[in-house]
Formats: sequence, structure tokens, C-alpha cells
Amino acid sequence: MSAVSTHPVTVDPDLSEYSTVMVVVAHPDDAEFSCAGTVARFTSEGKRVVFVLCTSGDKGTSRRDLSSVELAAMREAEQREASRRLGVAETVFLRLGDGELTPDIAFREKIVRQIRTHRPDILITHDPFRPYALHPDHRAVGITAVDSVYPTARDPLYFPEHLREGLEPHKVAELWLYGSENPDTIIDVTETFERKIDALKAHESQVGTGETLAERIGERLRDVGKPYGREMAEAFKVVKMRR
Repeated sequence: MSAVSTHPVTVDPDLSEYSTVMVVVAHPDDAEFSCAGTVARFTSEGKRVVFVLCTSGDKGTSRRDLSSVELAAMREAEQREASRRLGVAETVFLRLGDGELTPDIAFREKIVRQIRTHRPDILITHDPFRPYALHPDHRAVGITAVDSVYPTARDPLYFPEHLREGLEPHKVAELWLYGSENPDTIIDVTETFERKIDALKAHESQVGTGETLAERIGERLRDVGKPYGREMAEAFKVVKMRR
């Protein structure tokens, strides 16, 4: 899929006013494949980045000699190492069932709780509106995260038990959707490409030795960056929430 947009595109926006970023994904390795170059830029600039993993990827293998419990433990360990390599401040595992996510109110409460706890300026997640997005977990996480940002995390009468626990409502400033059919924001990741690949290689259960990762991922990122004069880039659809 091409990341060339038919709409006005911003390249490397000024984000100096923002300090905290939350990345909400379905499985370990989703963030590394989609936005790790951008995350590495954020952490190198001193921003605090929090990863929220909705599942532990406990069904993501073709092996039959592993139980779901064993696979989950393996993939959580891989994710922690990938997060460490990227400079991520905190990695949260919700430990919901892999392949079982549903965009219901119970799931939304869990995401809203994380938003109110970590109070991100930017929230990055799957684009649930992309045509033919086939993975049901990706769609479920994307739509739940979108619904959590607005209006749920913002308004105090949603989940009043949070107030009793000291979790105040929070307005996310920008929602960033990756994998979008019509991205409008391009982030140059040329200087952080090696860190992205290094983080991906931590997911050994998914990528093996990763011998061809740099070539495959590099080709994709060059295709994204070339139309905008960047050697390598990641693309997002950005929705500005604070008015």
C-alpha cells in the first residue's frame, strides 16, 4: 500500500509542546512494525512514551509445542526487551485474549483508565477505518482507542469510579492512526531506522533471526519517504482533539 496522500501533508511537525505519548496496540510487535522509528525519535527527544499492549499475543504462532501461557510469557519478555531498546518508559499488558477483542464498554474502560493514568498528549493506535483491515484485534483496538479518546476519557461522568480512585478526566491533544489509507503526517525516521530494526529483532518468536528485516522494512519506509524528500519515513493520519 502506498503512503502517498491525496490530501495536504505535514512533514516532521513541531511537537515541542508535547511531552507524553501513549501507543495502544493489539499485540507484541505491532508497535515495532508500525511506528518504532517514530517512537525512537520521540524518546531521543526526551518525550515519555508508554506502550499499552491489549493482548500478549498468546495465539500468535504456528508451533504446536507451546501452550498459550508459555507463548504469552515469551512474547511479553520480547516486548519488554523491544521497549527497552526503544527507550520506552513503561510497558503495560492488559492481558486480554488474543483474537478475542471486542470493542465493548468493558474494553473501553480499560483504555480510558490508561489514558487517565498516563495522561498522554499524543495517542498512537491502529487505524480502524482503513478499508480491508483484516485482523479483528487491530480493528477492535483501533475503534476502542478512538472511542476512548473522545468523548469518554474527557468527560467525568464516564466511569465515575475513576474519580473515586483519583483518576481525573483527560483530553488527548492528538490522535495518530497508523496504517491509514490517507495519511497526512510524515515522520522522518532515517536516523532511527536501525533502532527500529533492533527493536523488531527482539521479537524472535515472530521474526526469527531477522536476517531480511532491514531490507524488507527499509524498502517500505523508503517508499513512504521518497515523495516527501525523506530517505525513510513513517506515515500517520492525525486527528487534532484539543480546540
